[in-house]
Amino acid sequence: MSLDPQAALDATRAVPGIPRDADGPVFREPWEAQAFAMALALHARGLFSWNEWAAALAEEIKRAQAAGDADTGETYYRHWLATLERLIADKGVATPATLHRYRDAWDHAADRTPHGSPIVLLPEDFAS
Repeated sequence: MSLDPQAALDATRAVPGIPRDADGPVFREPWEAQAFAMALALHARGLFSWNEWAAALAEEIKRAQAAGDADTGETYYRHWLATLERLIADKGVATPATLHRYRDAWDHAADRTPHGSPIVLLPEDFAS
């Protein structure tokens, strides 16, 4: 999933706290960029406004801090992903059960995939 540079710039202006440098958002892991790109795509489709996103993300970060997150910045995109999942469920795009099912399937696929190889999601990954 590639990032639209203008959409990424717009997001960094609208949502405070996005880790960035002079060129735009920065990511430590590929999944962080993918989560960011998913939020950009859903915003572009009108699922949420950036104000709504920023409020939901702030709420998620406060919840994590109350549960003991040290807020060192290393967990920022974990909060981003949790916010994305919550908004998707709240908006009726997918149920929390469906999101959990896919998360488990990805875990199964990752467990059987050798390091450095692409993860391939197979139907049997969805078996309980």
